[in-house]
Parts: sequence; structure tokens; C-alpha cells
Amino acid sequence: MAAAVSSVTQAMPVHGEAGLGREVVLVPVKGFQQAKRRLGTILTDARRVALVRSMAECVVAASAPLPVAVVCDDVEVAEWAAELGATVMWEPGQGLNGAVRSGVDQLAAAGVEWVIVAHGDLPRARGLGSLAPFEGVILVPDRRDDGTNVLRIPVACDFQFAYGPGSFRAHRAEATRLGLPVRVQRIPALAYDVDWPADVAELHAAPQR
Repeated sequence: MAAAVSSVTQAMPVHGEAGLGREVVLVPVKGFQQAKRRLGTILTDARRVALVRSMAECVVAASAPLPVAVVCDDVEVAEWAAELGATVMWEPGQGLNGAVRSGVDQLAAAGVEWVIVAHGDLPRARGLGSLAPFEGVILVPDRRDDGTNVLRIPVACDFQFAYGPGSFRAHRAEATRLGLPVRVQRIPALAYDVDWPADVAELHAAPQR
């Protein structure tokens, strides 16, 4: 078991021979056991972990036909990602923005030109790997126009990530600062994320659109 863990956590940095192509979907995934703890008011730990894992799997599946890289600092997540055929980026202790920045930098060093950053809590995700090309920044906000669920950028720009409350506005302003054109796409399947107990209730009550 120790050898398997070591092989996973040392899988990065990415090297050019990995053949990832021009565009990659980068998914930051928090440890399944620690993620979405506020949902514990309505879900048992087992059901919460199962939901977190299934949402992340949905995002990975929605990324086809593009390759996927998962950035994480959790052994269980790293092994899960490797089993799904994703490239594992081991970035411990950096927080979300730091981990995404490191992931993008490593992908750029591997020859990737475009990165789609997608959160792992999108249970209705589809079409991530087939966003229409655009020579600038694509922003897909959450359904409240507050967070950034999906962000497509050219890796050559020094984009400063600002995930957290108000990130949609912050990322739009960052694209403007860099002089990059912006396309905002409000895609229901990608706008729906799960952060609060009410989101879980809505997920179970409403049919997928």
C-alpha cells in the first residue's frame, strides 16, 4: 500500500512526454472525507462522502474528450483520480488558489496551451470538454452569479485566481486587467453546484435539465 501511495503522490510534476495535448481540464478536488462538511446537517458522513465522490466523477466524465488533470493533497483522491485515468498533481498545503496556480503552471510547462478549470461539485455537469473555442477567457458563473464554476484561460497569461465569494466578478476584472476578451456563458448544467443543504434538497427534488 505504501508503495502505491508513493507512486501516486510522486506522479507530478508533469513532463512534456505525457502527451496531454493543447487543452486540458483541471479539476481541484478536496479530500472526500473533509469536503462539504456543512452538508452534515442533512446527510450522514457516508452519504456526504458518496455525494462528493459522485459529483467529482460526473465532472471528470463531462470533460471528455479532453484529458483531465486532478490537483489534490489527499491520498484517497489521488488514487481515485489515477484509477479514472486522470493525471494526478500532488500539491499539498497550498489552498485552492495556490493549487490551481501550480496546476496551471505545470500544465504550461508540459506544453498545454489552454486550461479549463472546473470545480468538482457540479452534479449535473456535461459538455465541459466541448466548450466552443474562444481566443480569450470563458467564465461560467454559478447560478447566483457569485462563484466561478468553470474558467477557461490561455496558460500563457499570468492569470491571478481569486476563488471564493465574489470570484465571478473578480475573475472578470482580472481578464480585463490582462487585456483579454471575456465570454460569459450561463450554462445550467455547469452553473449548478452543491454547497449548502438547500442545494442537496434541490438536486433531489428537481429533474436534470
